[in-house]
Amino acid sequence: MTSKEAVIQELEKIPEHLLAEVLDFIQFLNIKYSKEELETHLLSESSLAKDWLNVEEDQAWQNL
Repeated sequence: MTSKEAVIQELEKIPEHLLAEVLDFIQFLNIKYSKEELETHLLSESSLAKDWLNVEEDQAWQNL
């Protein structure tokens, strides 16, 4: 059984009045990890720019 299947199985046991709280938590996790990915991308941008923004790199990619 996959984790997703186990979660679905457990959701079927939860009383209806608690499902809104479960949904809130799932949405919180999605937002949390989306923000972490974005922060990682933004933090790495300046480091990567040192390698990417140069004449040699432009020449290497000019035919694509």
